[in-house]
Amino acid sequence: MFNMKLLKIFISSVQKEFELERKALVRYIRNDALLGSFFEVFLFEEIAASGKKTFQVYLTELTVANIYIGLLGNEYGFEDSLGISPTEHEYNEAKRNHLQKWIYIKGYNDENRHPKELKFIQMVGVDVSRKRFETMEDLKTEVYKSCVRYLKQTGKIMSHEFDETLNNYASLDDLDSILIQQFVINARAKRNFPLRETAKIEQILIHLGLLRNHQLTNSAILAFGKNPQHFFVTATVKCTHFHGIDLEKPIPDYKEFGGTVFEMTERSVDFVLSKISLSTGTRVLSNKVDTNYEIPRRVIAEAIINAIAHRDYSSKGSIQISVFKNRVEIFNPGRLHDELELTDLLNIHGSYPNNPTLANCMFLTGDIERYGTGIIEMIRLSKEADLITPEFIINEGFKVILWRPSVKITEIHDAIHDAIHDTMHDFDFMAIENRSHRVVWLLKCEMSRDELMAALKLKNRDNFQKTYLKPALKII
Repeated sequence: MFNMKLLKIFISSVQKEFELERKALVRYIRNDALLGSFFEVFLFEEIAASGKKTFQVYLTELTVANIYIGLLGNEYGFEDSLGISPTEHEYNEAKRNHLQKWIYIKGYNDENRHPKELKFIQMVGVDVSRKRFETMEDLKTEVYKSCVRYLKQTGKIMSHEFDETLNNYASLDDLDSILIQQFVINARAKRNFPLRETAKIEQILIHLGLLRNHQLTNSAILAFGKNPQHFFVTATVKCTHFHGIDLEKPIPDYKEFGGTVFEMTERSVDFVLSKISLSTGTRVLSNKVDTNYEIPRRVIAEAIINAIAHRDYSSKGSIQISVFKNRVEIFNPGRLHDELELTDLLNIHGSYPNNPTLANCMFLTGDIERYGTGIIEMIRLSKEADLITPEFIINEGFKVILWRPSVKITEIHDAIHDAIHDTMHDFDFMAIENRSHRVVWLLKCEMSRDELMAALKLKNRDNFQKTYLKPALKII
């Protein structure tokens, strides 16, 4: 008889605070027909007493685990001689062992959280996506989604992602044949697409993986539908323009764009470009006049294309683009692939698109240049334009912040403050990962070097200048 090795889940939390959730979650995974067939759960409370120290026990279990589940709440927990709780030690060990890390935060109000727990939550947020829950049912639902997603991604179970799923309500009559023909023309010019625009629509769709067994996939509708929002109401991009740096009324301009993914991309990019500055050159060197946007068009396009191509289309949320006086924010209701952490995006990395069929269509037209390089390209182009490096934030979705060149010290201070306080109150600025941003955070008024160093708890002047002050001055 074939025996499949079960995947081991390590549950980490403050034991007393999550006593009920820990036990209930173990029972749920073990008793669920699907999850129980693939996963086994380690719970410290179930280990028989032994001569081993607690640290040695969970260290051993983490070395053989596949998945780390972290339940974070109000309490930070017992602190050792280094001032670190077992939960944080366990997370750090999971990170060192490159485990899958699934983080679930209890509650939406952060006012009652221990300061160290807030700092720990912020640190975790730099690495991985986090989900919030209120009830045990909420937690079960989120854990089940994570487990099934992991089983799909690792090939343990076979199923189609949203964009590859067959749509039972759409037919070829719901597609725009002219859009398909124009797509083929563009794809031939950009990527040497093998079919011609004169080919049968069915043949083109089958080649793209958009038609199976005479049924359209969801991606076919999103890419070439006459009215995609008839099938997917929230597959839209909401664009808002604000005169200041905060979300406040009156709102000068608001647009919501629908249509295909290509139409949404074009209209959204045009909206942002219409709200930022454009400089015009001269005809001194040639008859052609150069025009340059304050944020390179390619940077804006990359951010919007990433949001549209990789968002979670099963979510009830929409993509939101906000143009402020000092920045442009692009938010999408998506999440990082479980194989990736936020820091991975800053380097060459493998491609794990949430909507692979849809992303392939956008690749063929040149909207997506190369898989896994979009964010790196955004950073490179921003640097060449002498702009502040874009910010990337994971929190109930994925947010990109593109900084405008007219940013003032007070504005970037407020923007960083607001971004971090999306999920936290009474924040300890020392928890900010970027050291230059700590300096920006502090500069609410004129401060001397000694005052800054004292606030940052620094003694070495060379270190302060090199790693804190000089990078901060580039931002300012």
